Amino acid sequence: MMKCAIRATCAMAGVLILLLALSDGFVRNQAGAAGARTTSGPSVASGQAGAAGVSAAEPSYTIRAIRYATVPKFPLAGLVMGAPKDALIDIAMVFWVIQGGGQTILFDSGFHREKWFVDFHITDFVAPNEAVERAGIPSSSVTDIIVSHAHWDHMGGIDLFPNATIWIQKQEFEYYTGAAWQPSGQHGGIDPDDVQELVRRNVRGQVRLVNGDDVEILPGIRAYTGARHTFASQYIRVGGDPPYVLASDNCYLYENLMSHRASATFDPADEPGNIAAQQRMISLAGSADRVIPGHDPAQFERFPTSGRVARIR
Repeated sequence: MMKCAIRATCAMAGVLILLLALSDGFVRNQAGAAGARTTSGPSVASGQAGAAGVSAAEPSYTIRAIRYATVPKFPLAGLVMGAPKDALIDIAMVFWVIQGGGQTILFDSGFHREKWFVDFHITDFVAPNEAVERAGIPSSSVTDIIVSHAHWDHMGGIDLFPNATIWIQKQEFEYYTGAAWQPSGQHGGIDPDDVQELVRRNVRGQVRLVNGDDVEILPGIRAYTGARHTFASQYIRVGGDPPYVLASDNCYLYENLMSHRASATFDPADEPGNIAAQQRMISLAGSADRVIPGHDPAQFERFPTSGRVARIR
């Protein structure tokens, strides 16, 4: 969620020491806006299939949204830049399940750590792994998690799916395991426990670094950058007939699309780029109706829904 709404609470120096110890030499912290450089794990290069062995075959994917919690009475102006200051909305806390070609893929992973319940008055919560089980999917069968960005409510559930390979933008990984924790860095909304788990998974060979924009990371699933909700957030296009774009927080609500207003961004200077990215999402999906925002409860009204699960395709 937006960086201006949250503050990380841990001691910066202690996190750096623990991250460096966990990475066992794999993560090298360097100064500069790009953050830490990593020498471990394969990456998927921009415009290429990469080390994951992406094939030309495109599975017929199903897409479902799972609502695992609610944040009540959240200020709309924190989601739609320039919205009325007194407007409130009940935020849907969501991740998405994509299945096909023998794979069960999560786009984002929710959260479960206690501090965020207090900070955001979370209601109607079901742990993400339990929510997946309720949808009829063994949580142990999740093969991949594509992380849109490193905020607590999107990367905070990766430890609940220990068999999954994590896909994250290379620059996002480098920044939030390194320079974000330096005096000039920004780590609002980033949970140190999530970062530590990400580093552990990298050491175990369960992280794939997506290197840039317009990258096919799995057959028929491409990652895109430029919206800059965080340092290097990404959104995805799921190919098929018809295609869909899953925006996550790069576009919070349908209102962002309709009003041509930015979501919260890493820096206010990124807002024009965020608006341009939203228009690109529409082009990639072929219709604004096939762009799925990150926190809009309306997706559970627009698509057939049973309980917490909306069937998008």
